[in-house]
Amino acid sequence: MADETNEDVKAMSFEQALDALEKIVDDLERGDVPLDQSIKIYERGEALKAHCDRLLKAAEDKVEKIRLSRDGKPVGEVRSAAYGHTLGRSVALG
Repeated sequence: MADETNEDVKAMSFEQALDALEKIVDDLERGDVPLDQSIKIYERGEALKAHCDRLLKAAEDKVEKIRLSRDGKPVGEVRSAAYGHTLGRSVALG
């Protein structure tokens, strides 16, 4: 993959990367792009998809696991993105 041409992808927000990826899909589905350009934009699409996957994974790791306490109030466990497990402390969510 042409990493040097896709360096700007790393600075994109999820929404920016998703918009760019959707445009690439539209361009490729139309079928009016020359083969050499199709390959380049396909590679960029791969970089955008990988970036979106990384951002989604990071967001999932930050999401609190919500459950109800004995009195019916929502409680969450703070998750550690670095280790992929709960930190063993509960926080009130409401």
